[in-house]
Amino acid sequence: MGFKCGIVGLPNVGKSTLFNALTETAAAQAANYPFCTIEPNVGEVAVPDSRLDVLAKLAKSAEIVPTRLTFVDIAGLVRGASQGEGLGNQFLGNIREVDAIAHVVRCFEDPDVVHVGGKVDPVADIETVETELMLADLDSLERRVDALEKKIRGNDKEAKETLDLVNRSLALLREGKPARSVERKAEEEKLFHSLGLLTSLPVLYVCNVEEAAAATGNDYSRMVEERAKQEGAAAVVISAKIEAEIAVLPRGEREDYLAAVGLKEPGLNRLIRAGYGLLHLVTFFTAGPKESRAWTITRGTRAPQAAGVIHTDFEHGFIRAETIAYDDYVVTGGEAGARDAGKMRLEGKEYIVADGDVMHFRFAT
Repeated sequence: MGFKCGIVGLPNVGKSTLFNALTETAAAQAANYPFCTIEPNVGEVAVPDSRLDVLAKLAKSAEIVPTRLTFVDIAGLVRGASQGEGLGNQFLGNIREVDAIAHVVRCFEDPDVVHVGGKVDPVADIETVETELMLADLDSLERRVDALEKKIRGNDKEAKETLDLVNRSLALLREGKPARSVERKAEEEKLFHSLGLLTSLPVLYVCNVEEAAAATGNDYSRMVEERAKQEGAAAVVISAKIEAEIAVLPRGEREDYLAAVGLKEPGLNRLIRAGYGLLHLVTFFTAGPKESRAWTITRGTRAPQAAGVIHTDFEHGFIRAETIAYDDYVVTGGEAGARDAGKMRLEGKEYIVADGDVMHFRFAT
């Protein structure tokens, strides 16, 4: 399953530096001027999960395959992007293709790096980007009303349901509130998602701080964290400059470097895990002599659909899932031990897969 997290923000906040560190490539050009990133760069990153190494050791696996997230580096937005300023229309279109937004916010002072607004003000920067996204959503929805009303006159039931969602979204957007705050029923979720609203996407704020504040944050990042708390959103403190330096170090030297700057792990690990949590994703595992592999699913996924992530035939012919909780797998020393201890369960089509389940699917061909 492909889950995309778009990296957005104003120009010169550190998006491309962060993207380079995430993917350990120079795919995104980092430069001290607006619009240095013209096309969105895409990179896949492994989701750090220590459980996978433990499983591989117990299963004597020849290979370890982590689950992955896709990050998309989207060029900087500016005030007026919703009316096409800068490269606004192109950027807004790129944002529509992601599942969540990692909003990088400048939380550092540096006279050598130009701020597009003239001064460092993370809350104002957040509001600039959010306003442009809301204006784009307003325009998108207002254009649909007439067509939907015509369909309703023709007794189109889905058009009536869609217009109801559109009007509820418009009411909030006109009050300066993002579409994600629209109250909706579970059965409306698919239709709401089909509207493709930029402000319906979940947001993770990434506070890009100076190197000295990487472990503790600073006054700017605390402002962002407070804003995130009020919105019910998440925030992560990170120094893109440090992450870029770590990314080019040999793996054996990274631990010493982290210790020297007061960090227990790369900030990117926290960012990736936060993105994973933001999308309500969980991990299940398959483990054997050939490989131990992590698989990504949305929380609440049932066993047949989880099997389908591995191969569509597994879902169509699903019979049952041999399931062992991660802790039971470890405590009993692996699959054979779990089976002997009665810790292997046979789960059917209604079983909701739990994070950490080690699974083997039985299916009919």
